[in-house]
Amino acid sequence: MLDDARLRAAKIAVAVTFATNGLAYAGWLARAPAVRADLGLSSAGFGLLLLCMSVAAIASIPMAGPLVQRFGPARAVLIGSMSMVAGLAALGAGTATGTIWLAGLGLMLAGLGNSMWDVAMNVEGADVERRLGRTVMPRFHAAFSLGTVVGAGVSAGLAALGVPVSVQLFLTTALTAAVMLVTVRHFVPWSPPPAGEKPAVSVRQAWSEPRTIMIGLIMLGFGFTEGVANDWLAIALVDGYHATETIGAIGFGTFVTAMTLSRLFGGEAIERWGRVQVLRATVLLAAAGLVLVVAEIGVPVALVGALLWGAGASLGFPVGFSAAADDPARAAIRASVAGSIGYGAFLAGPPLIGVLVQHFGVLRAVLCVFAALALGLVASRAATPLPDAR
Repeated sequence: MLDDARLRAAKIAVAVTFATNGLAYAGWLARAPAVRADLGLSSAGFGLLLLCMSVAAIASIPMAGPLVQRFGPARAVLIGSMSMVAGLAALGAGTATGTIWLAGLGLMLAGLGNSMWDVAMNVEGADVERRLGRTVMPRFHAAFSLGTVVGAGVSAGLAALGVPVSVQLFLTTALTAAVMLVTVRHFVPWSPPPAGEKPAVSVRQAWSEPRTIMIGLIMLGFGFTEGVANDWLAIALVDGYHATETIGAIGFGTFVTAMTLSRLFGGEAIERWGRVQVLRATVLLAAAGLVLVVAEIGVPVALVGALLWGAGASLGFPVGFSAAADDPARAAIRASVAGSIGYGAFLAGPPLIGVLVQHFGVLRAVLCVFAALALGLVASRAATPLPDAR
């Protein structure tokens, strides 16, 4: 049993970990048009470049659960964050020199590291949530979104000042490494399982559990909804509305600001109305936002759409990870399996949207998000808490 001070320190450490992950992740996504331009890529080529990150992310998630289960969340987060630091540094070098293969290698390292970092910090967050006895996972994800807001804001400012995206990436890597080396020391103390003891559930068994698979589909639907905005919203404003790169970054910032606010207050909504009802309501918000973004009425209306889109996409991942971790003995493996499915959105999204953009334009291409929202709606019932969960 942890004393209150130690548990508060762990809660703060988890929130900082989520925020730092968001800052590192969004710092370059908000300047995706600049990365595309520096590398001289078409929309389809940029989609394939993003695929490097997605493939690495998908490939590494199945390893994340066993890694967390064996070494603990703190070490797993540290390994993942340092891999992402190395990847963003390589991406910076690639954009500075116009070297596509180096940028692709950097995105692979970043994708591999981000998946390990993501699963491990969610397992740690679910542990802290159980110990506190109240719903706080959406607030941890709000910290991630706050990190993306800061990243988008910094990106907009640096873009307006004409600072090269490569310089921004190098500064981001230095900050990320410094913060994470300190933060993981304050995680909940972890005890390794006794030597020779079999885990409560294996990866293979978790893949055969219908509830775990359905939770993964919730995360897939909402993850695709979020991921398309992450990768293409700024470009949609630049290409679809002929806006400046600064407006594109502001649009992305509007999206992540809405996600942040929704996650800050999402815990109270979930405790009042339940996971399933809240998920269904957010599907409607995201659908309304998507309609406004693609309507081509004007930039102000599109920004309102980005706001609703962000609110609608906000709770799928935190609710999914909480649901997957309802049983603490099986949390790491189930979270990694559900996360593997959820991150399929980031595998399918970039190349699919890139190809559709080439043929139909970016504003029509993002309409495929409606299919993802339908999937999240259908699978939402799986988020019902287990009978013996808190």
